[in-house]
Amino acid sequence: MTQRSRFWVLIFVAVVFILGIRAATSEPLAPHPYFEIATPIAIAHQGGDGLRPGNTLLAFQQAVLLEVDALEMDVHSTRDGVLVVNHDATVDRTTNGSGAINEMSFDQLQTLDAAYRWPHEGDATPYRGTGVRIPRLRDVLTRFRDFRFVIEIKQQEPAISRDLCSLISELELTERAVVASFHMDALADFRERCPTVATSAYPSEVVWFLIHQKLGLISLFHPEAHALQLPMERYGISLAETGVFEDAASRGMHVDIWTINDPETMADLARRGVGGIITDRPDLLMEVLNR
Repeated sequence: MTQRSRFWVLIFVAVVFILGIRAATSEPLAPHPYFEIATPIAIAHQGGDGLRPGNTLLAFQQAVLLEVDALEMDVHSTRDGVLVVNHDATVDRTTNGSGAINEMSFDQLQTLDAAYRWPHEGDATPYRGTGVRIPRLRDVLTRFRDFRFVIEIKQQEPAISRDLCSLISELELTERAVVASFHMDALADFRERCPTVATSAYPSEVVWFLIHQKLGLISLFHPEAHALQLPMERYGISLAETGVFEDAASRGMHVDIWTINDPETMADLARRGVGGIITDRPDLLMEVLNR
């Protein structure tokens, strides 16, 4: 055997050894109380933006009347440090105002009509002028505390992870919330501050999961996130597959698919064993699930 051949044999043996050690030490996540519920979990996206102005108390109340399992919402902070629920970083798309939320005081936000532009198509604005406002996160969590929450950190600067962790802990909702973010730094900071709260994977963690899954190396994957919240397709790969759901479950992870508003797709996902369905139309989802 040549010296070069000997070198590659040693590399191969080393890789096999490392993979063996990783497989032996890579444990799935322990079950989290948030997911101790019948699946698929019915999750109202922004409270059900297809039925009422999204991310408002009006929308969340309608979702509660439909008896969904979880309320999904997006969080920012005002200039004076109040956590509020709104999808965008600015108020321009949804209200009669203009400007960045983190540059406005909470009192300023309360002068705006959060239903002014809904439903964002056509001329009808049925809830304009009816007193719908951008709510405080505290008010949403307190009012609907018997439900589960999916809370997405939208704001990066200034950071809001500390305040969000403090609020969830104060209200004793650590077992009833999943925190998500597309921003790695924000989510990593939250995990460090609130390790008992379940979190969703950020984009690079999703990619790393898919690499392991597609290469048949899922037993080597050690997740930090309890949930994968995925679209139907990404990177040209179908993500709403039974194999994805099963491999995630083998590592202690739960899969939600977003944002599904078509009843046929909802029914198909339920048949495939999806963990949760995020929708703007919780009325249709509850009909499909016969709940």
